[in-house]
Amino acid sequence: MRTTVIVLLAALAACSSAPDTKQTKKGPPEPAGAAAAIGKHPLNKYIEVMGFRMAEQGAGKLKITFAVVNHSDADIGDLGLKIKLTTSAAKPDDPPVAEFETKIPSLGPQENKDVTVNVPTKLRIYELPDWQFLRGQFEITSPAP
Repeated sequence: MRTTVIVLLAALAACSSAPDTKQTKKGPPEPAGAAAAIGKHPLNKYIEVMGFRMAEQGAGKLKITFAVVNHSDADIGDLGLKIKLTTSAAKPDDPPVAEFETKIPSLGPQENKDVTVNVPTKLRIYELPDWQFLRGQFEITSPAP
């Protein structure tokens, strides 16, 4: 019995490995459903675009709903956005799931607004990715910096 316990402990000790001391430099994981700001607009640090949901509005029509958040303590006048949605598995040369421009009415301090846009698509509802696989990019087109 004692020999069995010693052999078992020796086997367990041999199976354990030294802790991995190498640290890989990875950025924080990109949140599912949130869009990354591109460009150098000064409002980028205050605007968040997130929560993308898609539904088919009939053949060739896609309804996209999302939220825009103003994280600043100031009013932001009418905001123009150019948004591009891809999937988490998309390669750089893959076409986007959707690409569109939209205007957001004035956002008050710390305010968020739900936005719905209709865009043309060649995809059918069963071909659209689930929300957690969507990745977005947005560029602020107005107001001018």
